Amino acid sequence: MIFGHISQSQQEGALYPTIIQKGFTYLRETDFSQMAVGKYKIDGESMVAIISEYSPDKKENRKAETHNQHIDIQYIHSGEEIMGFGRLADGVENEEGYLVEKDATFYKKVVNEIDIHVAPGMYAVFFPWDIHRPGCVSQPGSKVRKVVLKLKVSDL
Repeated sequence: MIFGHISQSQQEGALYPTIIQKGFTYLRETDFSQMAVGKYKIDGESMVAIISEYSPDKKENRKAETHNQHIDIQYIHSGEEIMGFGRLADGVENEEGYLVEKDATFYKKVVNEIDIHVAPGMYAVFFPWDIHRPGCVSQPGSKVRKVVLKLKVSDL
């Protein structure tokens, strides 16, 4: 996992693979306040942006997940949330199996899961070995506008 603020991404981005650098550039240069909620192809199938707005929910109502074919860059445009994070290597309980159509495996319990507070301008990059539980409430009644970039693992 990589965690940071978009204001530092240009300096830090040089440390990461080209596809992640492209994702950071897209996040820095795009005015998401003018874009409708939806799915956007940015670089063919290599990079897709999903813009969503929602009210975060209690952690126990959110499922933890991993992806086999994609890296997520989850960027908070406005609002705030908690994202659970755990290492796949630490273990899980009650795996629900891999869903090809969603490129996702869901988990009910994650061993050594920690909570990360994510505020506007912050991002988290999750690799296939990173379990993440996005969309958890940090402030009751809050609304979040988030951009999730889906990057193809094969482009690393």
